[in-house]
Amino acid sequence: MKLGVLGGTFDPPHAAHLVLAEQARELLALDRVLWVPAGEPWRKADRAITPAEHRVQMVRLAIAGNEAFELSTLELERDGPSYSVDTLAALRELRPEDELVFVMGEDALHDLPNWREPERIIELAQLGVAAREGLRTSPEQLDGLLPGLAGRVLWITMPRLDISATDLRERAAAGRSLRYLVPDAVARYIAQQAIYRS
Repeated sequence: MKLGVLGGTFDPPHAAHLVLAEQARELLALDRVLWVPAGEPWRKADRAITPAEHRVQMVRLAIAGNEAFELSTLELERDGPSYSVDTLAALRELRPEDELVFVMGEDALHDLPNWREPERIIELAQLGVAAREGLRTSPEQLDGLLPGLAGRVLWITMPRLDISATDLRERAAAGRSLRYLVPDAVARYIAQQAIYRS
């Protein structure tokens, strides 16, 4: 099986996440896309994160109806910070026959050298990268970031959707509409649970 792995805080999951996952599935011929909510996202240790049970439920609601999308609570079941390398290593152990494709945006790709064990990440998985509009990093630039990186990147094209989870949380806190920015079921859940209201 060719398995896409889409990690994130998903606070909340929104339309850009869904489009990225579907474009990756289609363009990279993925059999499934595994959505992996972060337990303790080490890159966001400076801000409060919505409790995991709410983020999991929002992902569950967001991906309902797409049989190729699957929720994984792997990172939530581990103690301590969530590192992508640990998640990919655990998936490799659980699914040794599967080909892993780690899905991310081009901004995350440029930050990859700052992640824990980036060399091991590209050993464990190919990277499915959503290219920024009008810009695609050259193979030479990729190998300058991390030796061997160029040969591990699979490019994904997708419509540009400038949707920010920070903006969505602010909108929800102010009682503004999230319609068409998140799935209707997620918007209803946010409203019912008053997740982002102080």
